[in-house]
Amino acid sequence: MSFKQNFLWGTSISAAQSEGAWNIGGKSPILLDYATSGNPTTNSRTIHFIDENGNRSQMPMMVSTKIPKGAKLEIFNDLYYANHNASDFYHHYKEDITLMSEMGFSTFNTSISWARIFPYGIEGGINQEGVEFYRNVFTECKKHNINPIITLYKYDEPVYFMEKYGGWTNKEMINQFVEFARVCFTEYKGLVTKWVTFNEINMLLANTITGHLETEEEPNQKYIEVHNQMIAAAKVVKLGHEIDGNNLVGCMICGLCNYPLTSDPYDVMETYKRFQDEFCYCADTMMRGSYPGFVKRIWKENNVDLKITEEEKVILKEGIADFLAFSYYMSFCVTTHEDAESSQGNIFQGVKNPYLEFPSWGWSIDSIGFRYFLNFLYDRYQKPLFVIENGLGAYDKEEDGKIHDPYRIDYLRSHISEMKKAVEEGVDVMGYTTWGGFDLVSASTGQMAKRYGLVYIDMNDEGNGDFHRSKKDSFYWYKKVIKSNGEDLK
Repeated sequence: MSFKQNFLWGTSISAAQSEGAWNIGGKSPILLDYATSGNPTTNSRTIHFIDENGNRSQMPMMVSTKIPKGAKLEIFNDLYYANHNASDFYHHYKEDITLMSEMGFSTFNTSISWARIFPYGIEGGINQEGVEFYRNVFTECKKHNINPIITLYKYDEPVYFMEKYGGWTNKEMINQFVEFARVCFTEYKGLVTKWVTFNEINMLLANTITGHLETEEEPNQKYIEVHNQMIAAAKVVKLGHEIDGNNLVGCMICGLCNYPLTSDPYDVMETYKRFQDEFCYCADTMMRGSYPGFVKRIWKENNVDLKITEEEKVILKEGIADFLAFSYYMSFCVTTHEDAESSQGNIFQGVKNPYLEFPSWGWSIDSIGFRYFLNFLYDRYQKPLFVIENGLGAYDKEEDGKIHDPYRIDYLRSHISEMKKAVEEGVDVMGYTTWGGFDLVSASTGQMAKRYGLVYIDMNDEGNGDFHRSKKDSFYWYKKVIKSNGEDLK
C-alpha cells in the first residue's frame, strides 16, 4: 500500500469561519467579526467603521489588517456579518465530530480562537469558559479516536491587540502569543500532540509582493510583522517540546505553485524569484532556522531594515519547525511578457495557464501541479509534509436532503491520486486534510454559497437557514477512500 498505516486522514476548518458564537462564552471581537459578505466579481468583502470625523465608512477587508487612524470599528444593524453565526460549530461540535467519526477520520484540523482564551490579552486574564469549550471539543475527538492537529493562529487575534499595541509591528505581540500558546499546550496536554503555529504566515506579504500597497512604508512594516511572527513561532516550537516531549509543532505556508509561461529564460528566472518571495522566505526561515541568502535581494528591493538581533538569530535556530504544513488549491504561471492573460485566485495573482480548467471562482484545477509541488518541497526541506488544506469551492444545491457533487469528488480524486504517486516516489507525507469538510464562511468572499464541505450546512449568504447538516455524495466517497487508506479512489 502506498500510504503508511498511520497516515492521517481528515478535514480542516477554522474557528473564525466555522464556530460562530462571535460574542458568546466570553469571546472578544476579531477583525473578521466586522467584515460583511461579498462576491468574487462585483462586490469585495468590506470592513465597516466610523471614521475620525464621525462618518460611516468602509474599506476592502483583504487590503489591510489595520483600520485608519482615529477610526472606530462598529457593528451596523442594516448589515449582515456572516462570521457571527458561520456554521455554528460552537453549538454543533458533538454532531460534527460524530460525522467525522462516521467518515473514519483519524485527524481533524481546526484553530483555537485566541479571542476565546485571552479576550483582552494577558492583562485581561484567561477566559476559563473558552478554555473549557476547546477542552470539550478535544475530549470529544479523543472519544472518537480522532487525533487532532490544532492551529494556534488563523487571523483571529482579539481586536484589542490592534487597538492597544497596533498589531504585529509591536514586539509585545510575541510575548502575548507565547503566553497564549503556553496555556494551550498546558491545558490540552494529553489531548493534542500535533500543533501548527501560524496559518499561511506568508499571506502577510501578499500585498507587498503583488504591488497592492497602501503606503510607501507598508513593505517594511509587513516584513517586520512577519519577522515578529516567525520569532514567536520559533519560541513556541521550543516551548511545545519543553511542555510535552510528545508534541510536534509545525509551520504552515500558503502553497503557491508557479510555472514559467514560456521557455524564455527571463520567465524561468522570474518564476524562481516568485517562489523565493512567496514561499521560501518564510518556509526556509522556519524549516532551517535562519533567513536564506536571497533575503538580501528582497530587503534591498523593498527598502527593508529589520534590525535582527543576535538573540533573535539564536531563537530561530532553536525553534526549527518539526514538519511543513501547507495549503494547495491551484497553480499560476509567471511571465515577463505584458500580453499574458491574468488568472484569478486567492490574494496572490498570476498568469492564466492555457492547459488548465478554470471552474467557479476562476481558480485553476491542477492536480499534476500538486504532485510536482509535493516533490519540490520534500526535495528542498527533507522534513515530513502535511497537506492541511486542499479542496474545491463550488455552488451546491440541496434537493430532498441530497447533494450531488461529482465535481468535488473529481477534484479530490485527482489530487489524492497524484499525492499517492508522490508518496510512491519517496515523498514523506504525514497526512491529508481536505479544506472545509463542513461548509463554512469563505475567507476571501465571506460567502456560505462558496461551499467546500463534504457535509452541507443549511445557511445562506443572507443568514437564512437552520444549520441542519446533510451528507453530500463526497461524504460517502471520502469515507471509502479513508477506509481503504487511499487505495480505493473510484
